[in-house]
Amino acid sequence: MKKWGSLTLMLILTMLVIAACGNSSNTATTGSGSNEAATSNESTTSSSGAATLESVKASGKLRIGTEGTYAPFTYHDEAGKLTGFDVDIATEVSKRLGVEPEFIETQWDGMIAGLDANRFDTVFNEVGITEERQQKYLFSDSYISSKAVLIVKEDNADIKAFTDLKGKKSAQSLTSNFGKIAEQNGAELVSVDGFPQAVELLASGRADATINDNLSFLDLKKQQPDAPIKVVAEEADASQSGAIFNKGSQDLVDAVNKALKDMVADGTYLKISEKYFGEDVSK
Repeated sequence: MKKWGSLTLMLILTMLVIAACGNSSNTATTGSGSNEAATSNESTTSSSGAATLESVKASGKLRIGTEGTYAPFTYHDEAGKLTGFDVDIATEVSKRLGVEPEFIETQWDGMIAGLDANRFDTVFNEVGITEERQQKYLFSDSYISSKAVLIVKEDNADIKAFTDLKGKKSAQSLTSNFGKIAEQNGAELVSVDGFPQAVELLASGRADATINDNLSFLDLKKQQPDAPIKVVAEEADASQSGAIFNKGSQDLVDAVNKALKDMVADGTYLKISEKYFGEDVSK
């Protein structure tokens, strides 16, 4: 009886061990499957949370940060519709990516912070490509070339060069390249939301000057030929602007670059450029 009792006990213990191993194996397999699912879900965005081509295609839209107050690049027409050179370029790029553009308007001084917070996948707003920005962000190929110009009220005879800004008030978006140029020349910056407000401050005498894009000036004079402002100086070197992205979005940047190149090749880019400026502004 003791012998059979011992054998029975051994069989029971053996069965318990096998059952425990089976449960352990099943648990491990389930865990592995969960990790694979998590990895698959996370693969649509980069490790930093930046947008990727996959995440954009999965959502069906490209979230685009833009100003909406910076004619002729991004502004509202008489009917209130968002339009402009950058808006048309971004819309066409989105179309070629196979997604819808979703424009999210914000003031320039909060735009880069919005990109940092992943509120946008990219920004199309004539963003200057600088070494400082390239240390932290990715850029598309340049799609517009422009020169900084010094603008004053029509009857101003004191300011004739950038160096004359020392001790003067210059109306600028505080984080723009133009604001940095004004500061480097000794100007006191007066914060504005965009170029139209800068022109208002000039006209009312609340600012002595503003530095902005030559293309913006030409567009303003085309729309308002009687605007009491003039250009007194311009930088010799042209600056390049492109769409800006968070690091981790390289495949999305590559896709945007291909779209831009295709637009140049088939004449779409030139058509948009001539619509707003009357010429090719890529060079």
